[in-house]
Amino acid sequence: MLAFFGCPPARARLSSVDVGTRRLVEVAANVAARPRLLILDEPAAGLSHEEHLALAARLRELPARYGVALIIIEHDLDLVRSVCPTLTVLDFGRVLATGPQAEVLANPDVVKAYMGETELLT
Repeated sequence: MLAFFGCPPARARLSSVDVGTRRLVEVAANVAARPRLLILDEPAAGLSHEEHLALAARLRELPARYGVALIIIEHDLDLVRSVCPTLTVLDFGRVLATGPQAEVLANPDVVKAYMGETELLT
């Protein structure tokens, strides 16, 4: 599991690794507990672009590889697009849209809430 997530060896001190690697270690530790459902809140926060891509690639494989359902609470639409086939978008606690990714991201209410009114004009 450490190798899959690109983590340092088990004996490495967390204080000696960067923030992105620590995030991978956190996710790996949670997956190692063998949950049926894993909820990640803003997993890409503070990661560089390269770390973000590496995390997204691993998250995409989690359900099939480890048999875990995944819920991601995330504002980073690049991560959401690359990982989540189904979305539920909330706006101040109210469900704006739910369903297949392409359908939800094309919803005018979602575009307005997350990208502003000017995006609707294009």
